[in-house]
Amino acid sequence: MKITAVESVRVEEFSNVLWVRVHTDAGIVGLGETFYGAGAVEAHLHDTLAQRLLGKDPLAIEALNREMVNLPLAQSSTGAEYRAASAVDLALWDIFGKSCGLPVHQMLGGRCHDRLRVYNTCAGYKYVRSQNIKPVGTWNLGDGTGPYEDLDAFLNRADALAESLLAQGITAMKIWPFDAAAIENDGRYISSAQLKRALEPFEKIRKAVGDRMDIMVEFHCLWNLPTAKQIARELEPYKPVWFEDPIRMNSPLALAEYADATSVWVCASETLGSRYAYKEFLDRGAVDVVMTDLVWTGGLTEGRKIAAMADAQHLPFAPHDCTGPVAFAAAVHASFSQPNTLIQESVRAFYTGWYKELVTEVPRIENGYVYPMEAPGLGLELLPTVFERADTRRRISELK
Repeated sequence: MKITAVESVRVEEFSNVLWVRVHTDAGIVGLGETFYGAGAVEAHLHDTLAQRLLGKDPLAIEALNREMVNLPLAQSSTGAEYRAASAVDLALWDIFGKSCGLPVHQMLGGRCHDRLRVYNTCAGYKYVRSQNIKPVGTWNLGDGTGPYEDLDAFLNRADALAESLLAQGITAMKIWPFDAAAIENDGRYISSAQLKRALEPFEKIRKAVGDRMDIMVEFHCLWNLPTAKQIARELEPYKPVWFEDPIRMNSPLALAEYADATSVWVCASETLGSRYAYKEFLDRGAVDVVMTDLVWTGGLTEGRKIAAMADAQHLPFAPHDCTGPVAFAAAVHASFSQPNTLIQESVRAFYTGWYKELVTEVPRIENGYVYPMEAPGLGLELLPTVFERADTRRRISELK
């Protein structure tokens, strides 16, 4: 079997999502995906990677992954080069599973769990649904329609939101009420009034449902170290599960200092890139929960290595999902294949909403748990309607 074409698919409405379809002479087509800066990723895919992929054996996944990420600007990065490599890598694993008639989690070594607990990242229907993604500026509050406009809910009705999630059996949620203050003050300090306002959702949740709801806190790398430690102290009485990306993820020493200053777990994170970046943070003892996004970190090939590194240090693994539907499916396969998976991120506004506009299947979530996808490969395809849309753009590089 050999790769005969590399195709990219973009839809203007979802302008940051890029799908990659790897075609083979056996008639098997693998589906991959990445997120953010889709135009730059597409250019790298066709101008640089295609010539390294066409004519090659798609089942030589490890070798092809090394070929893609060994380029001078691609190493240890989450830039366009690594995102393109990630999308192709997912497509290769999809081909592997389809060629064997087995789901990707089986190809990764088999299931370690029968079901996995999920937490709900409290985004809304149009969260990050724009070209230029930036905290607060692209939350698109008030633009979504449907029962799970969870971003507006955590800001204004966190008590009702927690009760709604518990009614579905979901016992963990992630929120980011400190972002507005960080943007207003450039992450340099937080006023007493801003701090009080940002703590309100935690007060409401604990008053309404007590300790029945676990709370993860996302900071989006927006704070300097002293302010991040100040916020951590104020949050500790509310017993959050973890603090995610409190500072920019470019200093293992600074994050280790932060971790030493709080009793709450530190989660780091999908922004780190390849295993080499994770190793520096793990060596410093700066991380309690290891999170990856497979469409940024080098795909399943790299993601499982990061999970193994975490396991070697007795740390839990928690795949990221707040991007696209193929990324979510891949994360679920990775979660089931790794023995140290703690919990799987999910966004109910996405998997009950726009994901279903784009793909044939989404992972099954019931009563707060996700279940393995059992169809061959990743277990989903782009819907035919995606290719019929007026705002769909396709580009293909073929073997000559």
